[in-house]
Amino acid sequence: MPVTIQTLPTEVINLIAAGEVIDSIAAAVRELVENSLDAGATRIVVSVWPEQWRVQVADNGTGMDLENLRQAASPHSTSKITTEADLYKIDTLGFRGEALHSLAQLGCLEVLSRSNDLGLGDFSENPESASNPAKSSFNKGGMENARSGWRVVYNNAGVAVELETAAIAPGTVVTVDNLFGNWPVRRSFLSPAQQMRSIQLTLQQIAICHPHVNWQLRQGTTPCLHVTPGSTAEQLLPQFVRGVRSSDLQYLKLDLPASPQNQKAANFLVETQLVGARVKHNYQFPVATSKFQMPNSQFLELVIGLPDRCHRRRPDWVKVGVNRRVVRSPELEQTILSAFARTCPRDRYPVCFVHLQISPSEIDWNRHPAKVEIYLHDPSFWQAQVSAAIARALHLNDEVLPAAPIPDRVGKLLKASEQKSAYSVGISARQNDEGGEQEKANKIGLMELRAIAQVHNTYIVAEHSSGMWLVEQHIAHERVLYEQLCAAWQLKCLEKPVILSQLSALQIENLSRLGLEVETFGEQLWAAREVPELLADRDDCADALFELSKVADLQAAQVATACRSAMRNGTPLSLSQMQNLLDEWQQTRNPRTCPHGRPIYFALEESTLARIFRRSWVIGKSHGI
Repeated sequence: MPVTIQTLPTEVINLIAAGEVIDSIAAAVRELVENSLDAGATRIVVSVWPEQWRVQVADNGTGMDLENLRQAASPHSTSKITTEADLYKIDTLGFRGEALHSLAQLGCLEVLSRSNDLGLGDFSENPESASNPAKSSFNKGGMENARSGWRVVYNNAGVAVELETAAIAPGTVVTVDNLFGNWPVRRSFLSPAQQMRSIQLTLQQIAICHPHVNWQLRQGTTPCLHVTPGSTAEQLLPQFVRGVRSSDLQYLKLDLPASPQNQKAANFLVETQLVGARVKHNYQFPVATSKFQMPNSQFLELVIGLPDRCHRRRPDWVKVGVNRRVVRSPELEQTILSAFARTCPRDRYPVCFVHLQISPSEIDWNRHPAKVEIYLHDPSFWQAQVSAAIARALHLNDEVLPAAPIPDRVGKLLKASEQKSAYSVGISARQNDEGGEQEKANKIGLMELRAIAQVHNTYIVAEHSSGMWLVEQHIAHERVLYEQLCAAWQLKCLEKPVILSQLSALQIENLSRLGLEVETFGEQLWAAREVPELLADRDDCADALFELSKVADLQAAQVATACRSAMRNGTPLSLSQMQNLLDEWQQTRNPRTCPHGRPIYFALEESTLARIFRRSWVIGKSHGI
């Protein structure tokens, strides 16, 4: 292995923001596990002794040889960047070369490592061998001839002062002892329990961006946290967030275009280079036709908690990740909260994780010493992408609804045995001449939701190819009216004014803020000559206006107007009226909850019905399956 860890040039160091900020054990863990991830580790074990201010991180990454170990703790030494140009295409978690140097200054630093030129080592098969070198199977299967492992101890300047060979599986084990021993002030802020909670939160935020990694956290020898790897963050969230199940989450992955600002800058750069090449080498080609094409590798991963199923008391799980790191981004976080507006109950917040994998040229990491804040070169563009993705995930469509539960073969047998009955499986009741029947039978689409009955004049029973849905008519209509009001808050002039009484100065001001001007009509009487269009023909228009005078913003007024104008539960509806309501409700932006956060529908899937009525057993007896 060549020497890849080198000290950065002075001109590069001067362009980098302040070094790694290590003010707690959690910060030390963060820097060490980021190095492990950059080394390609798929299993990381973190052991912490908070009372002794000792931390150890063991991984099965590529490891380091002796020459790289000698250089590893020197100031601004890294293998991840070499020139100034590399600062504008950062694709690693660490790049400043200060983490190990800072830890050497703050405590006693020891590193055991063994390189593996063939890839990941056998730590994944025997993790104890990395955290405990004595248990390494170093003398089997020709391992005697393998590259040696090394143990290196550094002084406070980051200079290697002790060197010896060590029996260790491929990977790296970093141990920092007596952390902040010469900085007692930093030890006085957090108790051991607080330190462990902070470490757990740190590992959760890192793990959710690297779902393929197996994580273990130990307090001494006692296991505290074990994160089972998965293919997406959707499989990790239930391990972190109490009360959240996999069925409560929705996952969506979308390809992203390059931002217009970055595309323009890239085109300008390439055209400038082409012009220079043509002048220097007399190349004969038109520059205008040589456009730079961004690689199609940008994408957005979204995991949301469905608002009709889970929400939080605090916005502690509104997370933004950019290029495999959770960051603070006030603009994107506010975009998420705005996208979930009027979908969760009052004083409740959504569960949402947005992970952007975008071109490194879109990001400036040198805005915060700990790299927890970033600067996006075109924030409004990414806000629009995030908002559109959340709207797509909240909408009811075939991308987010459950798959048809009955296999094709079983479905054919069911149709054969039930063809004389009024009930059929997997056949849409609303087909037209376009497309084949089989395609429509397999597709779960919004237009297949068909009203078939009304229960207690309150709930609409609808048939869907995935099962049966119950929809509460009042709040479904409330959602429809609310979004109509958000699109157009229209006022209607009245020939006969509405008379209001006992209004305070604040209520008059609130009405004026909503565009509802009132004029004095007598002692403690006021006349309103314009009202919201939905309220104009109502007998209780005066009561509705009095209610609106108590709200201070337009959105609350729209919610109140929609709630009062929506059809009441207990109202009998014909099948056509129920179907019209279902069609309108399905087309809303946020059809899962009403503006107050109440769930609008309940889905009973066909698989559940089959299990309740033992239909799988009947199929087996009848058809020999």
